[in-house]
Amino acid sequence: MLRLTWVQPEDLLGHELRQATQDGREPKAIAARWRSAGGPEAPATAGASPTPASRYLRQLAEDLLDELADLPSALADDEPTDLEKIRSLCPEWPPSRGQSCHWGGTRPEEGGTPPARASAPTSTPATPEQHLESAWLGRAVGCLLGKPVEKLPLEAIRQLAKSTGNWPLTTYFTARGVPEELLAAHPWNRRSEKTSLAENIDGMPEDDDLSYPLLNLILLQRHGKSFTPTDVARTWLDELPAGRTFTAERIAYRNLLTGLEPPRTARHRNPFREWIGALIRADVHGWTNPGDPAAAAEQAHRDATLTHTANGVYAAMFTAATIAKAATGGHDVHDCLRTGLTVVPPGSRLARAVHHAIQLAQEHDDFDTIVDALHATHAGTHHWVHAVPNTALIAAALTHADGDFSASICRAVSGGWDTDSNGATAGSIAGLLTGDPAALPGHWTAPLKNRLSTSIGDFNGIGFDTLAHLTHRETHRS
Repeated sequence: MLRLTWVQPEDLLGHELRQATQDGREPKAIAARWRSAGGPEAPATAGASPTPASRYLRQLAEDLLDELADLPSALADDEPTDLEKIRSLCPEWPPSRGQSCHWGGTRPEEGGTPPARASAPTSTPATPEQHLESAWLGRAVGCLLGKPVEKLPLEAIRQLAKSTGNWPLTTYFTARGVPEELLAAHPWNRRSEKTSLAENIDGMPEDDDLSYPLLNLILLQRHGKSFTPTDVARTWLDELPAGRTFTAERIAYRNLLTGLEPPRTARHRNPFREWIGALIRADVHGWTNPGDPAAAAEQAHRDATLTHTANGVYAAMFTAATIAKAATGGHDVHDCLRTGLTVVPPGSRLARAVHHAIQLAQEHDDFDTIVDALHATHAGTHHWVHAVPNTALIAAALTHADGDFSASICRAVSGGWDTDSNGATAGSIAGLLTGDPAALPGHWTAPLKNRLSTSIGDFNGIGFDTLAHLTHRETHRS
């Protein structure tokens, strides 16, 4: 029997009970009914439990999912999803600068703050397309670094890297030299082992962390920056294979096929609506709004609300605004992160988690100590794909690395949780700050061979230089 992941009601219910506890609903009575009926806990790592549930449990799960959705939230006032309400809670919301924005330099009134340490001096200023190529490459490299250890527990990641002398991380993971008993206890990610270990890399393999930026490039080409959540939905239905979706995206896709429209697609029986999916779609919105973090955040909001609510949306807005600030070329990573926080409601769980992570990164020299503290704070309450702990880890990695490219991606991946997504976002931001693809270390970029594999549109085999050109073209369209 086909056990389809991320959509079966009996597997969603456990996740929704946890989500309800986190977002201020009171699910104890419903949880008791589920457990007294013999309902299982949510699958720990995969998207489907190993055995099918009875028809009675499946129907009960559907009913309880609907009841949970109707429960009031004690956090509703501090964590809205509506854009105007979000903006009203953000006292430092950045002014929108529209078409006056430009790439690769600061405006006279902004003063020219020295760039981050990662910005290597060059004889001539980098072009906008070089900045974008660095960002695309950085996203791919960070994703590729994290792919083989996705889903593994933190201690397993550390042991695998240490067994080959690659700790702290400085390069891609390898299976060469890893003891057989360690591999038996902690096997590499099944889907990624053949394409993302150092000895196997041959171009950039397909990954959803690259597929969604491609989809958003198509979205902007077809609908411009004034796109709606419905335009996002149409683009997905036209271009995104259903089997390439996961968690909140798969739920929203299913909801679209049953006739629901956004934003209800994000809420209906969707326990993953605060997970990381919207965050990994945010880069293009930042890249195409250089110097305008408000516009980038608003664009990310329209994309995210197809699939996510509250903190899941904030994670995307934070990332887009951070990237838009980095795109001006004259700001260090700390200033970029501060800008990202201006579009996040300060009383939200995401804002508190990011502030805490940045503080830890400023107080401790040893990054493992920071990671251990983050896991102690979040691991017992959040799934490893939830946006709150993963966004916090990304912020900690970028802060601790001070914008250095290699240090940023290695710290993000070494912190565990959603390793490929965290590496991708950290790599995008740090690569953008580096500004020139030639300044990115060759041992990271050379194995990619300027070639991306994908099932999205006509992009299979495309080069990152071409993607940079196509992305830059969208910065000038309204």
